Amino acid sequence: MAAAQRDYYEVLGVKKTATPEEMRKAYRKLARKNHPDANPNDPAAEERFKEISTAYEVLSDTEKRKQYDQGPSAYFGRGGGGFDPRGSQGAQGFGDFADIFGNLFGGGGGGRQRRPQAQKGRDLSVAVNLSFADALKGVTTKISVPKSLQCRTCGGSGAAPGTRPVTCPECQGRGVTSQNQGFFALSQPCSRCGGDGTIVEKPCPTCSGRGITEALKKYTIPLPAGVKDGTKIRLKGKGEPGLRGGPPGDLYVVTRVEDSPLFLRRGSDFVIDVPITISEAALGATVPVPTPDGRVALKVPAGVRDGTLLRIPGKGSPRLGEDGSGDLLARISVETPADLTEGERALLEEYAALRNEDPRAGRPGW
Repeated sequence: MAAAQRDYYEVLGVKKTATPEEMRKAYRKLARKNHPDANPNDPAAEERFKEISTAYEVLSDTEKRKQYDQGPSAYFGRGGGGFDPRGSQGAQGFGDFADIFGNLFGGGGGGRQRRPQAQKGRDLSVAVNLSFADALKGVTTKISVPKSLQCRTCGGSGAAPGTRPVTCPECQGRGVTSQNQGFFALSQPCSRCGGDGTIVEKPCPTCSGRGITEALKKYTIPLPAGVKDGTKIRLKGKGEPGLRGGPPGDLYVVTRVEDSPLFLRRGSDFVIDVPITISEAALGATVPVPTPDGRVALKVPAGVRDGTLLRIPGKGSPRLGEDGSGDLLARISVETPADLTEGERALLEEYAALRNEDPRAGRPGW
């Protein structure tokens, strides 16, 4: 359906009783959403935008709206369907469009100088390799980080000593240039200054106009006890310097902890497999268990099952940022002998005959 044939109230999504302010709000919302600059990959955006603008141009004008309300066919028959961005409201009507597009796309009609925006510096990340033991007790380590620093010669301006950046003559300091496209203007970053609004006529000899220099910065980092693989430690303000007076970024130290041959980590707890014999499992026993602090005696209750977890309090990892430590979970692994002697086999057969057990009896499905 052609744009001129659609109900203009429907196009703007308002009722026929809508006030001028309600229509203006509806138009601003739709114009922002459907402007071609906001939809560069949508070929239909321009047609939708024109339709929305035409509807608003008619309904925002008191006389045109009155004529349109008498009947769209009568209105179009009078030749009122053409679109004039200024409308019969003159500069006031055009002001609505200029206000919307100026705020959205940096607008080309205001002529105001755009002050370059300060930007926070880029965050940096560096990995630190630790042994399992060092991660538990905590260490102080030294790291070297390649990073950009503000040029001391020019103070970060990029201009040679005794000079300063000047207003870009291409965009007059706005940072954007505009190209007229009918009743609105498409804005894009200035190709001369890259959007900064200023240019450096005499570059700093030290940094060649970049405002930054490359260096290898060394830090001494205390790593707390209890860090694990992937722990991030933030050093505020130790990243790349900010642009145009912005704050520096942060430096993140990421710990890479080697695996332990004995302990599996679960948060602040450790899990260790403790092998015991069939007789120890049946009769109970006290067995030595290694911990990060040395061996301890673990009491295994009689009749313990394979896979049971027995807790040894306080023998896990220090809790990072908290008091105390996690626990060590001893996972019982009952070892079944595979090389029985004739005498051992005879004893086990005698035991089986005495017990006459069926562990599957009474279980659902067996």
